[in-house]
Amino acid sequence: MLSVLQKTIRPVQVARGVHQSAVQVLKQPGPEDTVTGSFGRFISEIQPQHLSPVVFQRSKRMVLDSIGVGLIGSTTDVFELALQHCQHMYAPDYISSVYGRRDIRLSPTLAAFVNGVATHSMDFDDTWHPATHPSGAVLPAVLALSDMMPASCKPSGLDFLLAFNVGIEIQGRLMRFSNEARNIPKRFHPPTVVGPMGSAAACARILSLNPSQCSHALAIAASLAGAPMANAATQCKPLHIGNASRLGLEAALLASRGLEASHLVLDAVAGVAGFNAFYEDYVPQPLDSPHDGHAFLLEEQDMGFKRFPAHLGMHWVADAAASVHKLLVGVGPGKVFTDQVQDILLRVPLSKYINRPFPESEHEARHSFQFNACSALLDGEVTVQSFTPAAMSRPELHALLSRVRLEHPHDNPANFNLMYGEVQVTLVGGDILRRRCDTFYGHWRNPLTIESLRKKFRSNAEVVLPSEKVERLVEVVDKLDRLGDCKDLLSQLQ
Repeated sequence: MLSVLQKTIRPVQVARGVHQSAVQVLKQPGPEDTVTGSFGRFISEIQPQHLSPVVFQRSKRMVLDSIGVGLIGSTTDVFELALQHCQHMYAPDYISSVYGRRDIRLSPTLAAFVNGVATHSMDFDDTWHPATHPSGAVLPAVLALSDMMPASCKPSGLDFLLAFNVGIEIQGRLMRFSNEARNIPKRFHPPTVVGPMGSAAACARILSLNPSQCSHALAIAASLAGAPMANAATQCKPLHIGNASRLGLEAALLASRGLEASHLVLDAVAGVAGFNAFYEDYVPQPLDSPHDGHAFLLEEQDMGFKRFPAHLGMHWVADAAASVHKLLVGVGPGKVFTDQVQDILLRVPLSKYINRPFPESEHEARHSFQFNACSALLDGEVTVQSFTPAAMSRPELHALLSRVRLEHPHDNPANFNLMYGEVQVTLVGGDILRRRCDTFYGHWRNPLTIESLRKKFRSNAEVVLPSEKVERLVEVVDKLDRLGDCKDLLSQLQ
């Protein structure tokens, strides 16, 4: 590939007719020579036939799971706050549907926002590696944009899935340009960095933008990206996903109207920060053309789906603690008594924002190694109900929390592809019970079966929708790539 700022030497005429040939003239590369341009071409030129059966199957699982966690997320306080804000601060615009609300519609961008908030409000949405929550940033935007389009021009189910997969692929490719992105984050929350880019890419594909417009959509989204990790474990964190979905949609709509931005935003330009502002070790590569046999990342690595609503790192310690619970119940009186336990040692990665000894809110509890390990030790599992005020305030749970210590072994990195969780319980009599989880059920190396995924979906969706509508959604998503348009999917979400 040509260098970003290609130096050429040409003769120039200077004062008094002196001829010199050593003057350097900087020449900007054309879009065809840039990383940013390659991404724009990919988004614009990709077609359904470029998706493999594996990618179709895995992405339909993602769509189903994301809808389910969005529906149950529409019952949360943070979703209600976001919805009230949109209704009170903006003029009514009856266009795009809202999860869990039959008679409420909003403008497309606001619907993308509140549905994105719902998706992440319980930290129940899918997670990938390098670490991000890809579906929540993309699906609400694609749904809202599809709602906006005239009935005669709705995307087909195939085009809907294509756009969704484009949004997932762009996020994954950007994160793989950085080694820093492979670890549990410390500075920026990844969905706020790559999420708007994925949303913009998916919406640009739905809108059939040309390669230049697609590149501009990404560049506009980059100016709307980024949020600090300090707001993890607060009510603000779900807004990260909502904003990623909304702002990516806005970026694509602005690009469709002709707004332009940097055509080098994804390139590494010395002295001028583009996307590398978010990752210091960012080394971008151009995307292969879809016509040259481009392989989607989703084909080589499945998605991680959560069995309970908490930060992904919690699933290792919860599974290990649940195994210890079985041992305790087997040797004891059929339940775990806190006076049996003298000491609890958790061997986990070093990650400050998920080390919370005594969480004070449900959001902190969802980001606490200690809370999730002790809940699983006490109950044998962690569930949606584990984060209710009644469950969190139990004296026996607090008794266990007071006995927890953490160790951070050198062979246990803060990386969702390499970490493990080990729980060691020392009993009052001196016996030691120890269990370790290297790959929990739901991880991309050990994915949920379709039966388990649908069980999770039904449990979540039936909190909001009648069972017949829930079953219809299962059917519609399963045959989404065979639907002439996506109206059936959109109608089931009301």
